Amino acid sequence: METARPDTRIMLVGVLVVLTLLLAVLDLASGSVRIPFGEVVRALLGTASQQEWGVIISIFRLPKLATAMLAGAGLAAAGLMLQSLFRNPLAGPDSLGIGAGASIGVALLMFAGNILGLQKAAGTAGSALLGGLQPLGYVALVLAASLGSFAVLLMILLLARKFEQVVTVLIMGLLVGYLASSVVSLLIYFGSPQKAQVYLAWTYGSFGGVRAGELPFLGGAVLLGCALGAYDRKALNAFLLGERFAATIGIRVRTARTRLLIAAALLAGSVTAFCGPIAFLGIAAPQAARRLARSSEHGVLLPVSMLLGMIFALSADILSSLPGKGAVLPINPLLALIGSPVILSMFLRGAREDFEGGA
Repeated sequence: METARPDTRIMLVGVLVVLTLLLAVLDLASGSVRIPFGEVVRALLGTASQQEWGVIISIFRLPKLATAMLAGAGLAAAGLMLQSLFRNPLAGPDSLGIGAGASIGVALLMFAGNILGLQKAAGTAGSALLGGLQPLGYVALVLAASLGSFAVLLMILLLARKFEQVVTVLIMGLLVGYLASSVVSLLIYFGSPQKAQVYLAWTYGSFGGVRAGELPFLGGAVLLGCALGAYDRKALNAFLLGERFAATIGIRVRTARTRLLIAAALLAGSVTAFCGPIAFLGIAAPQAARRLARSSEHGVLLPVSMLLGMIFALSADILSSLPGKGAVLPINPLLALIGSPVILSMFLRGAREDFEGGA
């Protein structure tokens, strides 16, 4: 892989930051009520010409914007860690069944909510999964989803030690995901119809269900997971060449691996808990980062991946509100439209390089 110069990388980060800010403003302006760009800026400064626009942005769209950016950054960072840890370009929270593990944790918490006393009231509609929880419930929600993700990650890690082939590990990840989905289906079948309806609505994926009071729980989990990944960036660089190489340069392999698994589980679990299962983003953003940054240094890849994750998430959120008149498209199909070409181009490029290498 050709290596980009440091000044080129700085320019790339600057361009991505500017693009993220532009998409953020566009996201605030988009929705069932179209708000001019100038009014968006005035509303952020507290000088909106119409009070209604200021209320819409501050109460509804700013939390949705922050959620999309946190979810994009968190899933991109988790995907990068998993791809480097497993040395697998298609590893991600969804492809390895980790999102399904988080769904088990959320389902267990939801269907046992009355027993645990975490829900204010049973059977509200819409975003009841979040709106029906007390403050302690948000902590339990993140922990339950993260523990489910971590359990699946450990299972995949054990399988990866027995089957080193990339395709085999992916197949095992899909099987574990199907197993987790079966457990969730059984929980739904034996649960109450009201809770089953709330859970199914959550599975469509959305950035709009998180309110301002819930953002600190999501933000804290994402920041902690990304900080753990940044702390172990040297270990991530070494894992690309194998655990034996990492051990020879002084990396405490088991400790670093466990810390990275916890970070990836925390990131995937917390985002899944608050936003539902979000597909493709955790695979596509790190791959796009490697292509653009032309580097295997995780001190570069991590911020670039997080910025690209924000860009993908904001783009999907903007597209979801294009129909207007109150109609909102689901996030996952839109992310598939954005992420699939990135993954497909990766395959085509790999095939071309193999062809050229054999010529």
